[in-house]
Amino acid sequence: MELKTKYQYTYFIYPYIISKREYNKYLQKLISSPRFKMKIFDKEKDEDLYSYFLPKARETLFWTMDFDKYRISKLNDLDKKMKSTLLSKYPCTMFEYNLKNDIQGKAGKRDGIFFTITNINLICFNTGICFLLMKTMLEEESTLADLCNFNYKFRDIKSDAYNLRGYENIKIQTDKFNSIKEITTLIKEITGSNKKASKINLYTDRFITYSYACIGQEDWNNTNDELLEKEFYKFANVEKSDYIADCGDDGIKNKMSCIEKSKNELYGCSNVGTALLTSDIDSENCTKVPHKFERQYLYQYIFELYKKIYLKKLNYDLRKGNGLSGTKHEFIDFTQNVWIEEITNDNIGSLLDTEWKKILKLNSLYLQVKNKYDLFYKNLNIEETAKTNKIIVIVLILLLIMNIISIFKLL
Repeated sequence: MELKTKYQYTYFIYPYIISKREYNKYLQKLISSPRFKMKIFDKEKDEDLYSYFLPKARETLFWTMDFDKYRISKLNDLDKKMKSTLLSKYPCTMFEYNLKNDIQGKAGKRDGIFFTITNINLICFNTGICFLLMKTMLEEESTLADLCNFNYKFRDIKSDAYNLRGYENIKIQTDKFNSIKEITTLIKEITGSNKKASKINLYTDRFITYSYACIGQEDWNNTNDELLEKEFYKFANVEKSDYIADCGDDGIKNKMSCIEKSKNELYGCSNVGTALLTSDIDSENCTKVPHKFERQYLYQYIFELYKKIYLKKLNYDLRKGNGLSGTKHEFIDFTQNVWIEEITNDNIGSLLDTEWKKILKLNSLYLQVKNKYDLFYKNLNIEETAKTNKIIVIVLILLLIMNIISIFKLL
């Protein structure tokens, strides 16, 4: 049975790492490019974000909310070099890529899936960890199966195995981009080689997906629970539509992280992304809910992904002995200002936060870093103690020699 979507979109998320030494220059490059515009957040205009996030998270993600019009004007009046230097001191800076028109594309040849790229955004943390977000939407009258197939295929456009996947190539039909290669070229121009991400064992050939779909009430009601669970499982785990999903006797909840806010609103979290499936029985499921999902919840998800990548980076630095003094301060700062702080008091947001932490294995990652940190500084203290004792012994020997010399002189 085909489940027709009333509204849908997918964000493809690509994490990349800029060297901290190069971060200032990278910001200057973005500021200097006419294709990018820095995103400024406002308490009134972005009241949804202001009221959703707790103060510490707001200070990290949306610090421009604390700027009045005068301060924003002064910031924009700075020359590019000074502006990038100032911005590099703030925890997070965001940019929007200038798309004159939606970028249209087509998956397949004859009965393909038409789509548009509606926006491209960058979220850059001053630790050098950045995220590229690309929002896509399928044509009207598409099905959940179409969305599954599109997400399954498009997430691998950077992979060398892309052309070997089980679906037709996605062909871009626009004056701006003539092929998938042009999109991947743009991504590489923005993100660079991303070798640092590979060093900390991040998979750099695949996008993380963050997808929303609302299907018709009649389809939702006419689909039995087992079939709906299987379709949702494929959607949340970014599987193609003909994937055989076996959810077992106990249902989908034993196979993946799932939050059922209501019978018509299902959130699914997996290690490849996050998905929300709703029905239009409630009008807000096509208006308010998708807006919140791509605003409050999306930024929250990015923040959790940031924590994971930063912990992996700290783990790598401690293991390799890279700048250990600086790593010590970074870990302490991360623990005090990021790790122990809550993000939101929103009920669904808190539930999602718990599931994301579990899926991303944040607690075990944090313990790995903490154990390496404790072991390193324990050994360092032992070495310092041994060094101090050695100095004391040498001083005592020198004093003894001096005393013996003094005694001989008296004789």
